[in-house]
Amino acid sequence: MGHLIEGAGKRVYAAGDTDLFPEMAELAGVDIALLPVWGWGPTLGPGHLTPARAAEAVELLKPRVAVPVHWGTLALAGLARAPGRMGARMRRLLVDPPHEFAAAVAAAGSPTRVVVAPPGTDVPLPGSVSH
Repeated sequence: MGHLIEGAGKRVYAAGDTDLFPEMAELAGVDIALLPVWGWGPTLGPGHLTPARAAEAVELLKPRVAVPVHWGTLALAGLARAPGRMGARMRRLLVDPPHEFAAAVAAAGSPTRVVVAPPGTDVPLPGSVSH
């Protein structure tokens, strides 16, 4: 379930946990799109955006700014510290998805600015004054 938040002349789309769907184009021109770029485990089930699919969502939404969300904060208990291939994969998934998303948006030639903000970081709205 996503949310479109409007106020003070700004439109923010928080996609929620979703996959790509054609009706995203009806929201084209939002100021900011908060797009999930991964999940919480080493694999991503159906119905979720990968970094590449989130970049496709940018093409539909045409936001001024896109912020990748739903990454870097939750892993299966103990997996990020585990040795071997699965532990290494989980450690990579806690860091890489937003950067893969930004690269995919840039490769598509989109004018959307991608802001990779560590969890808990403020993201100013376009045209707002930072303090």
